Amino acid sequence: MFDGLKEKLDSFRSDVEESTESEAEAGPESETPEGAEPVPESEAAAESSETAADDTPAATDEAADGDSPGRLQRAKAFATGKVVLEEEDLEDPLWNLEMALLESDVEMGVAEAILDQIRSNLVGETKSQMASTGDLVEDALRDALLEVISVGQFDFDERIAAAEKPVTIVFTGVNGVGKTTTIAKMARYLEERGYSSVLANGDTYRAGANEQIREHAEALGKRLIAHEQGGDPAAVIYDGVEYAEANDVDVVLGDTAGRLHTSSDLMAQLEKIDRVVAPDLTLFVDEAVAGQDAVERAQQFDDAAEIDGAVLTKADADSQGGAAISVAYVTGKPVLFLGTGQGYDDLDRFDPESLVDDLVG
Repeated sequence: MFDGLKEKLDSFRSDVEESTESEAEAGPESETPEGAEPVPESEAAAESSETAADDTPAATDEAADGDSPGRLQRAKAFATGKVVLEEEDLEDPLWNLEMALLESDVEMGVAEAILDQIRSNLVGETKSQMASTGDLVEDALRDALLEVISVGQFDFDERIAAAEKPVTIVFTGVNGVGKTTTIAKMARYLEERGYSSVLANGDTYRAGANEQIREHAEALGKRLIAHEQGGDPAAVIYDGVEYAEANDVDVVLGDTAGRLHTSSDLMAQLEKIDRVVAPDLTLFVDEAVAGQDAVERAQQFDDAAEIDGAVLTKADADSQGGAAISVAYVTGKPVLFLGTGQGYDDLDRFDPESLVDDLVG
């Protein structure tokens, strides 16, 4: 999963290592003025601790002679067996990384946030020449990715456990992205954690929707609440809540018609569901392989009918990872689950730390 993105992140690590190694190899020649003796380690350490001296006329004259403060810092660090990572070391690798992220369908603002964080973490870092630049880069990548992926994250299981029952969860998104199958997977997920559930088919718009969700309900041994095609979606889900209250069912899982944010009548149905049912959670479902389209749609749905989180299907078929990286940062709402196959058990909790470890480890 996301193998293409892993390769690109690893390439960035290699690029930075090559850049800093070439600087380190050229260190004394490039950093020591011609004809001057290398600075002994003890003197370099003393100079590096006397930062106030940089404001003296002598220090100004020295910089004016062609040695910038950054070059002097690097020369002193090199004399004591260290290397300073500077902006020029990262310029080409960061450019390559930005292109790689955009090619992986990471949203542009998200890619820029990642690069800014990496630059902040690495520029000015001092490392021993014996230490691994790759380790520094790996830590910087991990911190930057976690910063954008973890936005809005909450513990789904804890939210369900703490909520007053029945908990109502409504699923929304465009048509054909696996929304109904995700509902069936969620029923199995909840059952494995000791929660009962009822399915309510609020997709009264699409012919064959009742048959599709009924097959899942029968396979899972779950009760289905459904009305005739063309009925009121809010009324169906409301009936599901009433059934749950009367039968001590823990969770109501409400399907809705696939829609685009531009479908004003269908978006009005979502607003009515929200008004009549007041769901505890509204989850947006889309395909991970949709990349930038999934990110854009998540933002549009959140603007039109506020979502609480996202589920990305077909994550096992996605080598790029752009949607998984971008959705939370763009919407401020977390990715909560990844669909990783066709079976009812193929619904995985989205764990930002585990994902980042997998991407950069």
